[in-house]
Amino acid sequence: MTSLSGLKHLVLLGLGHAHVQVLQGLADSRPAELNLTVIAPRPLALYSGMVPGFVAGHYTLEQCQIPLEGLLARSGARFIAGSAVGLDASAQRVALANGETVAWDWLSVNTGPVMDRERIEAAMPGARRHALFVRPIDAFGYLWPQVASMASQQPIHLAMIGAGAAGVELALSAAQALRRPGLPAGSHVSLVTGGEAPAAAYSEAVQARVQRALRRLDISVIPETCIGLEAGAILLANGARLVCDAPLLAVGAQAPAWLADSGLALDDDGFVAVNTFQQSTSHPRVFAAGDVASRADAPHPRSGVHAVRAGPPLLANLRAALQGQPLTPYQPPRRTLNLLACGDRRAIGSWGGFSFEGRWAWHWKDRIDRRFVARYAA
Repeated sequence: MTSLSGLKHLVLLGLGHAHVQVLQGLADSRPAELNLTVIAPRPLALYSGMVPGFVAGHYTLEQCQIPLEGLLARSGARFIAGSAVGLDASAQRVALANGETVAWDWLSVNTGPVMDRERIEAAMPGARRHALFVRPIDAFGYLWPQVASMASQQPIHLAMIGAGAAGVELALSAAQALRRPGLPAGSHVSLVTGGEAPAAAYSEAVQARVQRALRRLDISVIPETCIGLEAGAILLANGARLVCDAPLLAVGAQAPAWLADSGLALDDDGFVAVNTFQQSTSHPRVFAAGDVASRADAPHPRSGVHAVRAGPPLLANLRAALQGQPLTPYQPPRRTLNLLACGDRRAIGSWGGFSFEGRWAWHWKDRIDRRFVARYAA
């Protein structure tokens, strides 16, 4: 699909954390022969690391957003406002929800985590009608103020379904928000864990700190599985009904459904299988990074930390591929700094087997997050 003029067409599908860094790199130094297209729902990125702070009331939504019009203009990219609904790796085309089809010479996928509505509805009938999904995160950012406004009228019971990092952080942040001065007293938050301990993917030391943080904000931990939702209640596997005014769903990330028929090699969960170069194991002109990708040779958690780390090596390998140069292996770090916001301007941190917490940790996280947004918004 390279044109007669010699231009090579690179499509960036999605504006996840890795692609924001790729876009800046191409804006700073773009190969002369590159034709660049960026496809995303809107020309901005919502930095997920700051969303719990937004829910707690520490940031405005605008402070969590990275406006990308400047980077798009500097890079000379064509921007298409849309979302993928189909992908044909052999024909090198992506189909969009608006009916448009976009061809590429090279493709990089960084669409971020999704929540498969159909799969979740099958496991929890009534979820699509009665629950607020926390992903896509930008949609949640716009809808959260409606939940908060309910609490300004009368006490509410908010239930978070899912106790991974996102569910824990958002439950703690929501509990803090419902305690703001001037709101009616009596609002409450419950965390429905699905049977696992909150933050089960973390060390026992971090889990113990999370438990203390939940108790500090009077969050009820319910070790049951949600099997359905109805108006005003969550149905639990033990037969109980948990009455609530606002059920929120944070049950983990699934692979985009449109990958299933793409022809790309996928892992057992439907994510794009990539090699050490973050390159598709079946189609070398396709790269993927972040939550949509899977490294069988170096498995690691799907998290914002790893998505951010993947950006610079992805940029380097895309440049090399476009220029016909050797690619450079990328090894995800075995240990990463993880900081969980606790809502009350405290944070719990971990580095390998070491854990810590305090207000100083939250201020450290705050500086890291603000610096990331400011770097790409400038």
